[in-house]
Amino acid sequence: MTGNFDWAYLFEVSLTGIAGGGLYALAALAFVMVYKATRVVNIAIGELLMVGAYLFFTFASMFALPLWLAIPAAVLGTGLLGAVIERTMIRPLLGEPPISVFMVTVGLASVLVGLVEMIWTADQRRLPDFMPTQPIMVGDAFLAPKVFWGAVIAIVFIAAVLVVFRFWRGGVALRATASDQAAAYSVGINVPRVFSLAWVASAMLAAISGIIVGSIGGISSSMGVFGLSVLVVVIVGGLDSVLGALVGGILIGLIEALAGAYLGGEYKLLATFIVLVAVLLVRPYGLFGTHEIERL
Repeated sequence: MTGNFDWAYLFEVSLTGIAGGGLYALAALAFVMVYKATRVVNIAIGELLMVGAYLFFTFASMFALPLWLAIPAAVLGTGLLGAVIERTMIRPLLGEPPISVFMVTVGLASVLVGLVEMIWTADQRRLPDFMPTQPIMVGDAFLAPKVFWGAVIAIVFIAAVLVVFRFWRGGVALRATASDQAAAYSVGINVPRVFSLAWVASAMLAAISGIIVGSIGGISSSMGVFGLSVLVVVIVGGLDSVLGALVGGILIGLIEALAGAYLGGEYKLLATFIVLVAVLLVRPYGLFGTHEIERL
């Protein structure tokens, strides 16, 4: 039986899973950024991702802007939305129980879905192509070009974010606030402004992820379901761990691809939640999360 096993197919499926995991990692990084800075579990990350994709569709297809202008406009527009959400919904709840803020993000997710359906309807739509379409071959394995280039874009942005927040003054302030808010206040860091920065940066990353995901599979008002897998990724990796977001993204992407290929598409979500339960039984704070995390 071993001799008949199709190792080439396994390699191809694994490559696709790892590439898809790169997209999960980018969206998970957006989630972790808000959690690290503000301790807010943003359940609406999938809906922010959806808004970014729809803004790109609006600018590129409806307003006929060139792609080099439509993409930054969609990303900046989503970042502005992130700032508005933080200022109007999150900041007034500072000091309130975590469950209150969590429920606000649950409500926010429903509001964003409703707005998208009101403005753009619930119909499935396709985004303009902006990635190369030549087939990608790795040895004998075929990789869908959009998945490959989507993963490349995700990796570039993940690397850029890590570099920026390592050396840029705002990034240092964000990391200091994430470590100890009281200490950050004591050295003169404007903590509320850091909170806003975290939401803006997170929303912009979500928009980039949404544009990539939408270009691969189209966009609809149900795109927020992608956020469910992202939530699994960050819980498996650790809610406050950047490394966990990266490793968790690749792990969940790989598991989904293998389950879909060998068990059937309907088992993909089941497989990821089995992994989630297994990880939480062994490490309740995630693979790379810290022990101090408060559970809702």
